[in-house]
Amino acid sequence: MAWMERCQARYGDVWTQRIAQEGTWVMLSHPDHVKQVFKGDPKIFHAGEANAILSPLVGHSSVLTLDEGAHMTQRKLMLPPFHGERMQRYGELMRDVAEREIDSWPAGSTFPLWPRMQAITLEIILQAVFGLDEGPRLEALRESMRSVLEGSTDKLAMLLLALLGPDRFGRSKLVRRELDPADELLLAQIHERRGDPTLAEREDILSLLLQARYDDGQPMSDRELRDELVTLLVAGHETTATSLAWALERLVRHPDKLARLREEVAAGEDTYLDAVIKETLRLRPVLPVVVRRLTEDTEVAGWMLPEGVAVAPCIHLVHRRPDVYPEPRRFRPERFLEQPAGTYTWIPFGGGVRRCLGASFAQFEMKQVLAAMVERVDLSVADPAPERVTRRAITLSPARGGEMRVSRRAARAPVPA
Repeated sequence: MAWMERCQARYGDVWTQRIAQEGTWVMLSHPDHVKQVFKGDPKIFHAGEANAILSPLVGHSSVLTLDEGAHMTQRKLMLPPFHGERMQRYGELMRDVAEREIDSWPAGSTFPLWPRMQAITLEIILQAVFGLDEGPRLEALRESMRSVLEGSTDKLAMLLLALLGPDRFGRSKLVRRELDPADELLLAQIHERRGDPTLAEREDILSLLLQARYDDGQPMSDRELRDELVTLLVAGHETTATSLAWALERLVRHPDKLARLREEVAAGEDTYLDAVIKETLRLRPVLPVVVRRLTEDTEVAGWMLPEGVAVAPCIHLVHRRPDVYPEPRRFRPERFLEQPAGTYTWIPFGGGVRRCLGASFAQFEMKQVLAAMVERVDLSVADPAPERVTRRAITLSPARGGEMRVSRRAARAPVPA
């Protein structure tokens, strides 16, 4: 991040960098340029092609790696479970998972909260996606997917990916040894659920996707479902857990903000909670950039760029523009009470037709977990120094894992009759 800031200071809002296996990237940090990319023709601005680095894990049928008509068709099938009443129905599940995890923590101890947030978000996404009760099947999926997700951020794996490129890396024994057992479990679960006589009555995401139909009346294939399920697990687990860890890391170093949040949650309100989440995602976005690869020569930000170049709106730099966010390095949730988030100035989930389809789900989940946290435990800093940002594969997480002291809150006295 410091390097990107130095580049911006030296070259302005547009500059070029070259990356092994990725070619030429043109970095963008002005909202007008971001708008041009997000509103650009999806036939020219390819996000799926730019996301090819993810294909060894999520596959080639993922909404992340598809482009143009194929992407929009798949997105249309994927969107309904993540919005409206269907999403709201997952609220009780999210809250129950969070409360069980929080209640298991050793009282009065100091430990990093990021791994605990990972446990919560993995459990939520597994249960919401597969609709499985606790038992051998859920445990097998939990352990298998945990292994895959941890392997996806291994430093050696990242080095091999950079050296080999996604296609060769995806065929390597290192990758297949991790993914093949997980794929067997996923495909078996898909096959079993497809034949479930109660399928039409179920509301888990897998069941909803099995019932979805393309315009020609055909269902998604097992392979398409496998790729989308892994996409949901990857996109809905690591990113949300990291954002929760950052929210707590910021709140615990701003006791006045934490106290205000606790008061409003106790009063049954969520306006400030929403502002805390937005400010966390502004100041500590989990991903620093989004990328589109050009399929033809195109003018972007006043420059004629050749086919094959990638344009990369920089989330980190856009979110720290003092002309948009006064005192941009300061954690101040109140700014989102004073002014709503801008379409091209608050972009933690990307934008345009490629905006993360789980954005509403992720923010809703963060609300449930943070509300449970402030109601059930008191938090205090283990080290007053802010945690620096460290890179974990493609995500940006707290260097010490959101380390803090956790104490059990005293039970509230009942209200007199």
